[in-house]
Amino acid sequence: MSHLFISDLHLGEDRRDITDSFLNFLEEEVPGAEKLYILGDFFEIWLGDDHDTPFNQEIIAALKAITIPKFIMHGNRDFLLGEEFCRQTGFELLPDPSVIDIDGKPVLLMHGDSLCTLDLEYMAVRKMLRNPDVQKDLLSKSIEERAAIAKGARTESKANNREKASDIMDVTPEEVEKAMIKHGVQLFVHGHTHRPAIHDLDLSGKFAQRIVLGDWDELGWYLKLEGNNQDLTSFPIQK
Repeated sequence: MSHLFISDLHLGEDRRDITDSFLNFLEEEVPGAEKLYILGDFFEIWLGDDHDTPFNQEIIAALKAITIPKFIMHGNRDFLLGEEFCRQTGFELLPDPSVIDIDGKPVLLMHGDSLCTLDLEYMAVRKMLRNPDVQKDLLSKSIEERAAIAKGARTESKANNREKASDIMDVTPEEVEKAMIKHGVQLFVHGHTHRPAIHDLDLSGKFAQRIVLGDWDELGWYLKLEGNNQDLTSFPIQK
């Protein structure tokens, strides 16, 4: 049976088309799979497990209904996903990075943002936001305060990204190689960069691959791994 991987859906109330496409994906693709992995940025923003809205409850209910083993990883947009979210949905929160076993082969999973080391500004922000003390301080604020902070940070990020070269915001090849060697894998799956592709690599003289999941916008993307078959599939998001 297949293992399914998705990331970077950026679900939010303002993109009903993406939400409906995800719900269709759950109906059409997930029931025949063995496991489902969501590798970060599932939500456009997650203000905390206490942010109780009709939209969040709709998504939580849909996730809870998934009957196969299911796993989720933090992204840079939803790093405040916590224990209560996992309790409500039945998802297991995976550390970033994680190595899983598929048909006897180790596979490295990451969101991918930690490998964008040429973007020094982003790496500094990431380090700050992944600090447990900073997260604790954020969660101590009201939902309205958190929303204002997130909106300001997103506006600043968009402005800064317009001035950056595209390669700076991609993963650093040397960091990819280091991570794969460190974890002893020939297959690596991640998201974050919004550059879906299957990259063939020469890793210390051995054939290896890096598979980049796509973001959901005009197209939706998922990866299906089954045996030696790797199917990175896109489909149109119906408006």
